[in-house]
Amino acid sequence: MRYNRKIKRTYSPRYTERKEFFAEKEIIFRSGGNARVIKLSSRFQIVALIVLLLASVWGMRAYHVYNKSDRIIYKKDMELVRTKDAYDELMGDFMAIQRNIDEVLSSSKNKEIETYKKKALIVEDKIKQLSAEKGWDDQKVNEKIDLNEAILQRDLAAAERDALREQLNDMEVAVNNIKKAELDVFNKVEAIASSEINKIKNSFSKINGALKAQGLYFNPLANSKKRDSKGGLPDKESFIELKDKVIIDKISNIYKVVDDVEYYREVALGLPFGKPVWSYWVSSKFGARSDPFNRKITGHKGIDLASRPGNKIRIMAKGRVTKVEYSNRGYGNLVVVDHGNGFSTKYAHMSKIYVKEGDVLGVNAAIGEVGSTGRSTGPHLHYEVLYQGRPVDPMPFIQAKIS
Repeated sequence: MRYNRKIKRTYSPRYTERKEFFAEKEIIFRSGGNARVIKLSSRFQIVALIVLLLASVWGMRAYHVYNKSDRIIYKKDMELVRTKDAYDELMGDFMAIQRNIDEVLSSSKNKEIETYKKKALIVEDKIKQLSAEKGWDDQKVNEKIDLNEAILQRDLAAAERDALREQLNDMEVAVNNIKKAELDVFNKVEAIASSEINKIKNSFSKINGALKAQGLYFNPLANSKKRDSKGGLPDKESFIELKDKVIIDKISNIYKVVDDVEYYREVALGLPFGKPVWSYWVSSKFGARSDPFNRKITGHKGIDLASRPGNKIRIMAKGRVTKVEYSNRGYGNLVVVDHGNGFSTKYAHMSKIYVKEGDVLGVNAAIGEVGSTGRSTGPHLHYEVLYQGRPVDPMPFIQAKIS
């Protein structure tokens, strides 16, 4: 007798150990039948993640600061334009008021005389009517009329004098208020212009610190345009109707300060103020350094700004391209720009060049991209600033601000 026996199998689940997120990992490289194993420890993975996060945060913050500074510069420029427009409009209104004061006085006097004549005719008619009804003597009536008319004229003259005096007082108060408002506007315009001049002068002082280290000095006033400029009112005949010396002196001083601002800004456009690449870190400073290839102490004529390959390189001052070449002296792809006033700049190790010799460029014009051509250990921009043909430290120029 056969029995079918069913064997019961119990379920026993397998539990696999759950690996940590930063568990030790191995990277295997196979080449030519050989295998090479690189182990990544948990600590290394955590440090790499932190560095990546910090770099991302730093990049976002740098981008935000750059955009915010552009907005602030634009806002300040617009405030200065609006202030100048308000000043011009206020000056026009003030001169118009002064021209119309005599017309207002003369028109007021004519109206008062006409009113007096009408009143006198009404009174004269009433007196004649009463004299006819009462049978008065015409001679006596005429004497009374003449006497009354003289009294009316005296009273009218006194009233007119008081009215004119009151009008003059009101106009004097209005003119004084206008003068006060004008002086407030003048002081604000003068303060804004003086602040701009001080910023530019501070930038000149910073770069002269680097120049003095090389026995050099840059004088921004050594310019024929500045020597020929006298400042003050451009056309004194247009202000001949103004008799207030305080206003005239204030306007003359404002024109002089604004003229100085325009001059200093024009000079600053020819100096390489600012950074030629938007994002960078300094990998080698100006002056004596250890050569990255032979470790000998040598002089470094510029500054190395390490940056991502392909980042655009821009010139920070207007100028003309005087050299574009591949240099065998270690510079690799090289561009040289002459900015005038004795200043020139060099840009080396570029991966791409956008310009050619003879090109005339404006401020912030792109001339190429960051690369690693020539005698280079990695992607960076070798940046030189030269004054009168001698290299000077570029860092004060990069850090200087004129707005």
